[in-house]
Amino acid sequence: MKTLICLISLVFVSCAGYQLGGAKPPSLSGVKTITVPMFRNGTLHPRAEAIATSAVAGAFVTDGTYRIAGEENADAVLEGKVATIEYSNLRSSRLDSSLAEELVNTVKIDWELLDANDRTKVLASGSSEGSSSFYVDSNLQTARQNALPDAFERAGQKLVSKLALGY
Repeated sequence: MKTLICLISLVFVSCAGYQLGGAKPPSLSGVKTITVPMFRNGTLHPRAEAIATSAVAGAFVTDGTYRIAGEENADAVLEGKVATIEYSNLRSSRLDSSLAEELVNTVKIDWELLDANDRTKVLASGSSEGSSSFYVDSNLQTARQNALPDAFERAGQKLVSKLALGY
């Protein structure tokens, strides 16, 4: 009998401190649904805002802490801006150091989470960066275009992590 009581109490104590669901920051505890309108583009890269918006919305769906909703049903609105897209040399040719063989693109998204009922109330804000590397081939423009969604996905994951976990 003592063994049974000890076993039952051990089962209940072993789950102490755990909770189901996300561990949202206290300031966002009332937010359950978010709308993600098209981001603004502060760069000269065409369609960067569409790629960034899609990547961030996909990161919300994958994470599951918040649901994506239409503007009329949302608790909060995530406004964002593609701030920068930068390319830097990761690896050069052994014979010519000015000839790049591998590049890194780094993207930066500036964002604000606003209350859907009162757009002057900022619930959270920040910036998120993501990067991706790619090899230089005969068509550099295509290589850059193909690597851009991966960088935005990484920035989107960091943005959602900040909103879902607080860091």
